[in-house]
Amino acid sequence: ALYDSVRGATKRLDSADNGATDTVTNGVTAFNSDGFSLGAGGNENSATTIVAWCWKESATAGFDMVAYTGDGTDDDSKTISHSLSAAPNFIMSKCRSQAGNWQTSSTALDWDNVLLLDTTAAKAADTQAFGVDGVDPTSSVFTVAASSGGNHTNIDSATYIAYVWSEKQGFSKFGSYKGNANANGTFVHVGFRPAFVLLKNSTGANGWEMRDNKRPGYNLSSGTLAPSSSDAETTGEGIDILSNGFKLRASGNGQNGDNTYIYMAFAEAPFVNSNGVPANAR
Repeated sequence: ALYDSVRGATKRLDSADNGATDTVTNGVTAFNSDGFSLGAGGNENSATTIVAWCWKESATAGFDMVAYTGDGTDDDSKTISHSLSAAPNFIMSKCRSQAGNWQTSSTALDWDNVLLLDTTAAKAADTQAFGVDGVDPTSSVFTVAASSGGNHTNIDSATYIAYVWSEKQGFSKFGSYKGNANANGTFVHVGFRPAFVLLKNSTGANGWEMRDNKRPGYNLSSGTLAPSSSDAETTGEGIDILSNGFKLRASGNGQNGDNTYIYMAFAEAPFVNSNGVPANAR
C-alpha cells in the first residue's frame, strides 16, 4: 500500500495492482511531523506484523513526488518539472485516475527500458515511457511520451503520480549488478550500510525483492517481500547487510542467478555530509 502527502491521506495505490487510486478511510489517515496516523483496520492496521518504509520529500534527501496530468503527445514535448536540483537516477510513475502499470526506469536501464513494479516481467525495451529515443532526465525535468498501451505515462487528461530519486553520497545508491549463480554471491558496493534494498532481475521474469534492516534485524537478512505480490513475507533466500554494501547469499534467479539485476539502496541516515565527510568526523 502506497500513500503520499501529494495525493493526500486516505488515497491508496497498490504496488501489486495496476488499478487507479482508492479512497481508504481506515488506512493512513494523516501525515504528521513525526510519523503517520492509521485508521481502525484494513491492510495497514490489522492484527498482524506490519513494516513501513518512509521517505521525506526534499532535495537534500534526493527524493521528490510530482503529480502531473497527461496531454496525449507522443513526442518529447511533455516535460515534468522536479525539485531535485540534480538529474534523477530512478523514477516510478503511476496513473492514478485509471488502470495502468507502474512504470519504473533508471540510469541502470538507460531510460529507454522499463520494468513494471506490479509484475514479474523482464524489462520492456523501447517503451518511450520516459521519452522518445531514451531522452535522459535533467536536473530540472524528466520527459514522458507514451500515450497508449501498457507502458503509458502520458494519456490525455489522465492524472499521474511520479516518485523521483537522485543519488546522495553516503545515503542512496541506484545501479545494477551481475549475479554469479553461487550461494557465495555477488557483493554490491554502495558506500554505506543499507537499511533498505529493492532489487529485480531485469533480464528474467522474477519478482521484485525488498529487504531491510528490521526483518529480522540481523544477518542473514532473509525477510523478503515482493511489491508485485500480496503474499506474506518469505524467508528462503537472503542477503548480508554490510558496512559498505550488501552481499547476495543465494544462487536463485530472483537475486543472484546468471542475470543482470537493478537495485535501489538507502541508508538509515547519511554516512557522510554534503561535502563527503564522514558524519561522525570531528
